[in-house]
Amino acid sequence: MFYRVAADAVLLLHLGFIVFVCFGAFLAVWRRWMPVVHVPCAAWGAWVEIAGATCPLTHLENRCRGLAGQAGYEGGFIEHYLLPVIYPAGLTREVQLVLAGVVVAINVAAYAWIVRRRSRPA
Repeated sequence: MFYRVAADAVLLLHLGFIVFVCFGAFLAVWRRWMPVVHVPCAAWGAWVEIAGATCPLTHLENRCRGLAGQAGYEGGFIEHYLLPVIYPAGLTREVQLVLAGVVVAINVAAYAWIVRRRSRPA
């Protein structure tokens, strides 16, 4: 039971990390120190997609599922949980590059907006 709960917790952590990677720049509006945490996370998320790598959280979740007597899965979190909903045909290299581009574009736009907002006279 412990490992099943642990696997589900890793799954939720993974989803939270992906949401943070995509939209965490907006937290910099309220916390000036947030880019120090967010930029490395966003760079990691983009690198995982560009390199076609598998996030270590996927390995951790699969390990916990195996210890719980459940079957793990092939590929990464996005391929297993999100792509069947968003891209039913499956993950291709081109889709991974698009996902990386989306992560970078959202964050560049968010930080540009924040810099512009902070540079305006009050």
